[in-house]
Amino acid sequence: NVNPIGVRSCYDEGKRVAETLMFDYHRQHGIEIRIARIFNTYGPRMNIDDGRVVSNFIAQALRGEPLTVQKPGTQTRSFCFVSDMVDGLIRLMEGENTGPINIGNPGEFTMLELAETVKELINPKVEIKMVENTPDDPRQRKPDIPKAKELLGWEPKVKLRDGLPLMEEDFRLRLGVSKEN
Repeated sequence: NVNPIGVRSCYDEGKRVAETLMFDYHRQHGIEIRIARIFNTYGPRMNIDDGRVVSNFIAQALRGEPLTVQKPGTQTRSFCFVSDMVDGLIRLMEGENTGPINIGNPGEFTMLELAETVKELINPKVEIKMVENTPDDPRQRKPDIPKAKELLGWEPKVKLRDGLPLMEEDFRLRLGVSKEN
């Protein structure tokens, strides 16, 4: 359930209209399509300051800044490592199923749990600071992936605790922050 006129509505409604247009084009012109519903993806080479929570927390931890968790901190997200996402997308493209198929990691974390994990793994000295939330922020984002498992033989393999250090390494290089800092 999303607000069709809220501050996030362009994002939410844009995804819905794109699927509608793809299916209309498929039906009218017989063009082969695949529709993936991609859920939060993270990994090396992400834009450091893109505003996504994983890259925000890692950049903040490496810079020694407080990890800013939007209130109340109990909202949940699920994070899929980029190599798992690419595998799922390739399987969808090479398969026969049009979709839509959810591709993401159903492992769920609160924003506070994510901040605590980043703090533990990257910089135990940083503080966690609660800040005001954005309007219409979803309380939960968790992909339901039975179709991906059944039709694509796909499910994510990389756990968050294993993927974060790979992203940290890339961010350290690009930020010029050594492991000793």
